[in-house]
Amino acid sequence: MSDAPEGRGARRAARAIDALRRGWPFRVIDAGGALDLLAVESARDAGLAEFAGEDLLLSGERAVTLKLTNQRAAATPGPVRLAGAGAGDTVAGALAIADPALDLANPLKGPFRTVATGGDAAAAAAMTMARHAGLLPAFFVREAVGEAESECSVGDVAALLDPARLEIAARARLPVAASERAEIVAFRSPEEASDHIALIIGKRDAGPPVVRLHSECLTGDVLGSLKCDCGPQLHAALHAMADAPWGVLLYLRQEGRGIGLVNKLRAYALQDQGYDTVDANLRLGFPVEARDFAIAGRMLELLNVPRIRLMTNNPEKVARLEEEGVEVVERIPLALPTNKYNEQYLATKRDRTGHQL
Repeated sequence: MSDAPEGRGARRAARAIDALRRGWPFRVIDAGGALDLLAVESARDAGLAEFAGEDLLLSGERAVTLKLTNQRAAATPGPVRLAGAGAGDTVAGALAIADPALDLANPLKGPFRTVATGGDAAAAAAMTMARHAGLLPAFFVREAVGEAESECSVGDVAALLDPARLEIAARARLPVAASERAEIVAFRSPEEASDHIALIIGKRDAGPPVVRLHSECLTGDVLGSLKCDCGPQLHAALHAMADAPWGVLLYLRQEGRGIGLVNKLRAYALQDQGYDTVDANLRLGFPVEARDFAIAGRMLELLNVPRIRLMTNNPEKVARLEEEGVEVVERIPLALPTNKYNEQYLATKRDRTGHQL
């Protein structure tokens, strides 16, 4: 599969994301132009020479926080380019603009002048790449100059993230506390670093299984965090599956609703300043919901599970799975007690993201 054209494109995108993480410049190309980019978070002062005096590229969500959308070039949804905002020979000035954790220490920003991105699709792809890398969605940016050490196209990024490239990599019997009769199945795509997991509980029959989509939550699943209800939901779902004829847990490596562990911890820090979950994500520059439910649809396809009973309090999950061709014959709620640390979190899920609690 990886020798096909889409495989070669996926490899180019994977190499560009690796450069992004390491603080190396890279290029993204689209039909409207090509942008040379350097991630603000991973950049080092010594590597800024070729971007000195250049612009900053921020996500549309961060632009809203900075009150830039009244300017014509930032009026439509999407990434925003700030003219000359990357000037100087240190990363610190750019981080003061990009990192909301520094907003209190740097309350007066600007004035900024927004300009055309120079390639809207390329700019949007860069934001996706930053999120995929677990970095802040902010870049030093300039028009493409000379040869690039690492480059990819917008189509290459789409190929890398295409759930159709996901395949079953391994499977084995795995007795667990909820049920001794369980099988674990690992899924992987050729160029991706993240492996997704399915745990099949009980004996498969002709009926639709109880299915739970569970996004990875290190703090809740492993460390027992009281700030969310992820750990208790995971274990309650497994026991509910054990009580049903059979069930499938899809464990998706999409920490923090798709923004990554480090950015989730940044969101926690913003919550300590008084922002709720939704506003914390937006201030960081991310959408409220960044998970890719097409991955779950592909996993169910590979498991030959077309019809399910979905255990969720989130009607959007039902809609998104049905968009992927999965028939949801029943939504099963999952009610758990709250504590003083997650009451506000759950209220936000109810009031702002439509969860039925």
